[in-house]
Amino acid sequence: MLNIKELSKALKQVAEEKGLDPDKVVEVIESSIAAAYKKEYGQRGEVVKCKMDQKTGELNFWQSKTVVDETTVRFVEEGEEAPAGEGATAASAKEKEMIIEDDGEGKLPRFNPERHITFDEAKKIKKDIGLGEEMLFPLETHEDFGRIAAQTAKQVILQKLRESERDSILNEWRGREGQIVSGVIQRFERGNIFVDLGRTIGVMFGNESIPGEHYRAGERLRFLVVAVQEDTRLPGIILSRSHPKFVAELFRMEVPELVEDAIEIKAIAREPGNRTKIAAASKTDGVDPVGALVGQRGTRVMAVNNELGNEKIDIAEWSDDPEKFIANALSPAKVERVEILPRHEARAYVPESQLSLAIGKGGQNVRLAAKLTGWKIDVRSQTRPEEEVEGGVAGLVDAGSSEGDQIAPPETDDKEDIAI
Repeated sequence: MLNIKELSKALKQVAEEKGLDPDKVVEVIESSIAAAYKKEYGQRGEVVKCKMDQKTGELNFWQSKTVVDETTVRFVEEGEEAPAGEGATAASAKEKEMIIEDDGEGKLPRFNPERHITFDEAKKIKKDIGLGEEMLFPLETHEDFGRIAAQTAKQVILQKLRESERDSILNEWRGREGQIVSGVIQRFERGNIFVDLGRTIGVMFGNESIPGEHYRAGERLRFLVVAVQEDTRLPGIILSRSHPKFVAELFRMEVPELVEDAIEIKAIAREPGNRTKIAAASKTDGVDPVGALVGQRGTRVMAVNNELGNEKIDIAEWSDDPEKFIANALSPAKVERVEILPRHEARAYVPESQLSLAIGKGGQNVRLAAKLTGWKIDVRSQTRPEEEVEGGVAGLVDAGSSEGDQIAPPETDDKEDIAI
């Protein structure tokens, strides 16, 4: 019999360390003891189950059999030879899968007396038993296990605990995509950055970091959860600092009006590490969306700016009127007039003194304005309206997207625009 006092103490410690439900740890131990019992005393095809009394430490064992008939299993005729590797007691992986009809192409699982019981036999024991139900038959109790069986139990415990911990972590992180988390940079490997998130490790790939930003081991930073991958050995928490939505979520942490749904971030165009343009709209009368994001004396935008490493942020007011919206998007330049042209193109006229500001260094300002608005923009001087200016034309990222649509980041290293 197990020392229940010591076992309870160990269960509590393992549950706390792994962040698991104590009942789940008990299930793991029962499963491992059942595996050890089968290794030492059971038959090859047997399904053994164990139950531990947590008050007394007493162990009880049962053999589990599934109720079957000729529609669910294949009965081997006398004299029929079993295929190689398919002994009468062999446990086939296919027997655990959903049973399919014998259509001539595939065969039903073979009847295995160690794990199956016929419906007629089961009815003699329990009249109201149903097809496919499980029946338990008591086994002789043993508490002495050999070295190999004990090793089997240990391996099962470790494997089941890893699986339980993985499932627990997945349940914790599932549905958290698009949220901001805080983590400590742990190590660097092949250009990727691994981040300690507490119970698990997240990874930020090289193209998800902000260009020009330097990271140090032990440094605590904020990250956007881009995806939670479940098809890996360990839960894959994919992080980003370059994603446009990272900026939106940072503002959400600083601006109560966003949380209260008084204002809304309609679109973001971003070149990580350099500049971001945001279009905001009010959903409540009397609330200034630009002023709410900027904050008193610029405190809110500065808090976001500091997190991004002094990345410049322009905030423009959203408008359903394309002319007004394009003029706002070219801020901080002052636009005198916007002319709407066919094929979703627009021409913006600015004073000669504002021309370089409207275009921006390397055409960045007009480029981000085009991505923010979804229009192809041609910036020209008001004094030279017929003359096209070098670097003053910016095209669309996604000509088919409409205002307010979700625009996925481009398949390149710099994720530049998104509409929220």
